[in-house]
Amino acid sequence: MNPAAPKLQPAIYGGLCIGVLSALPIINIANCCCLWVIGGGVLATYLMQQNHPYAIATADGALVGLMAGLIGGIVGTLLSIPIDMVMGPFQKQFIEGLMSSRGAEMDENTRQMIERMNSAAVGAAAIALKLVFSVCVGAVFGMLGGLLGVALFKKKDLPPPGTVDVLPPA
Repeated sequence: MNPAAPKLQPAIYGGLCIGVLSALPIINIANCCCLWVIGGGVLATYLMQQNHPYAIATADGALVGLMAGLIGGIVGTLLSIPIDMVMGPFQKQFIEGLMSSRGAEMDENTRQMIERMNSAAVGAAAIALKLVFSVCVGAVFGMLGGLLGVALFKKKDLPPPGTVDVLPPA
């Protein structure tokens, strides 16, 4: 690993990208395959690579992607709290309309489950569970995005500054 390779700033930008896109109501649908998390890891690696004249190590890309995933999980969870509070009444109204239109066709167990989910308040335990899940998934898929970013944006192998190429004797 290159100790001179700054990782925090690219990880913050990648994590903000992950968190904001994962928290937005309709845009977060694309995150079903962890698209935004992988993309944030790729972005962090891209930004890190652009700041260096030589190729970054694969481990550096994995680490910056992992850091971006961790930051993205925290940011996404924190941003989703006020968004869920605002969108909650609209979701409740939509579910009630759906249940009233499909009432006769719906199984009683399914109806009870939907009613419990619809009436459940977002508590601290649910937020903590979401945070743990988002951070764990973000770390794994952010790291995969970082590795993908290294493969996509790797610069031509140049020797690090201060090294001399010496040809072996013929």
